[in-house]
Amino acid sequence: MYVVTGEEMHRIDRFTMDEIGLSDHTLMENAGQAVARQLEKMFDQNAHFLVLIGAGNNGGDGFVISRYLQEKGYPVETWVIPPASRIKGTAAHHKHIYEQCGYSFKAYETNNQSFREALATKGIIIDALLGTGVTGKLRSPYDHIIRLVNESGNRIVSVDIPSGLPDSEGGNYTEVIWADDTITLQSLKLTACLYPEGGYYGKVTCVDIGIPNRAFSEQRVTRRLILQERVKATLATRDVNTHKGGAGKALVIGGSSAMTGAPTMTAQSCLRSGAGLVTMAVPESIHDVVTQHIMESMFASLSDAQGEITNESLKQINYTEYDGIALGPGMGRKHRLTLYERFKDVPGYLVIDADGLYHLHDDLSSWRGGHRLGPTIITPHSGEMARLTGCSVKEVEAHRFTLSKAFAKDYNMYVILKGPYTIVTTPSGDQWVNTSGNASLAKGGTGDTLTGIILGLLLQHKNIEDALCNAVYVHGKAADHLLDTHDMFSVNATDLISVLPRVLKLLRY
Repeated sequence: MYVVTGEEMHRIDRFTMDEIGLSDHTLMENAGQAVARQLEKMFDQNAHFLVLIGAGNNGGDGFVISRYLQEKGYPVETWVIPPASRIKGTAAHHKHIYEQCGYSFKAYETNNQSFREALATKGIIIDALLGTGVTGKLRSPYDHIIRLVNESGNRIVSVDIPSGLPDSEGGNYTEVIWADDTITLQSLKLTACLYPEGGYYGKVTCVDIGIPNRAFSEQRVTRRLILQERVKATLATRDVNTHKGGAGKALVIGGSSAMTGAPTMTAQSCLRSGAGLVTMAVPESIHDVVTQHIMESMFASLSDAQGEITNESLKQINYTEYDGIALGPGMGRKHRLTLYERFKDVPGYLVIDADGLYHLHDDLSSWRGGHRLGPTIITPHSGEMARLTGCSVKEVEAHRFTLSKAFAKDYNMYVILKGPYTIVTTPSGDQWVNTSGNASLAKGGTGDTLTGIILGLLLQHKNIEDALCNAVYVHGKAADHLLDTHDMFSVNATDLISVLPRVLKLLRY
């Protein structure tokens, strides 16, 4: 499934009509019927619907929805908010069909008080007011209508996108429908994957309205969702004669006197994700502590200063012995590390996380336009991405897709921008949006486990995109699985590691 802006969706619709030959009348009929069929699944025959219709295509969908529901015997009250004369084009066509079928509507323009009374009755409000055509401040009466709807206490279902909300990054908005549910058409709209915008959508369901895949590929939409079906289909397999060396040799570099647990969790999750051999390179001063907490790893003790790894100690390792490296968990920030010079000629995967990203920032000029011998993957959260890009955290949150793509292309890296709807971006600019996970992941150590899962799965896959998409999905799915037995506040990073075998098995079989 694709993730699109409103402008992209308009181009896709236009291509579908002009090049493929599906008419705008057909697409609107398909959209309205698909939404109405979904409403049938959601509500029983006793549900009372209040359909609110605007002047644009979203309003046209509303006429089809109202007609379909009434044909099925549901009690429906239909309200047209703008003057009926302002309904044009395809929406006017479906308004005409609605009336020809013998159905009527009420005009807000001449029945303001009756509209308030209608909102006071218990029912399901269908928001077909504005759709993806909103830019800037709302005009009257929509700003007033939205406030009344939100205050009504009724359940609200938005069609395609909550009215008043922008459909792309960085948009301004004031009054927005707080939907309980949003039934979106064909593709997820981009702001559903951003916060705080995503909170307005409620539970999102996507319905197929018959737009062919070719319309998306021709318009070069490069954002897609990571869904369970894709993960199941692309999970790595293992030949019956594989040995431990053939299952991937991983190196985890990190740890410090203040953070002994971080590299341990990375190594444990890497092993649980399939790596055949894992070596932990940690400061000599914490070697004895770390070895007490993991039995399956090998160890390399690095000379350290003040309990942290130094540039000199990084020279002690022969990196060519490893297929992939995770750098940064618990590493500390006391000493400046020049990462590009150290790792540019290393052929294996390099996953940089946590304190590794702090050191990457100080060395960033060397990476721009650089060509490391092996693939580089970074895993920042919004604060780390802000430091890397020179933006504020607020700017990162508002432009997650744009900033991720620009950084990945500029520095020839795979960028995994963590958060709700984690985004995986390739150096070519393709983007994948994760659909698993929950707020229990807002806890120290969960990022260290993700780094280990990423490295472990990279060593099993031939395709890097598959490995990264599967890793972020599996990580989130482990958190989802834990909510069957744990309170959201109680999930720890080590709990994620403990359920990885179960989650992987469920996905595979």
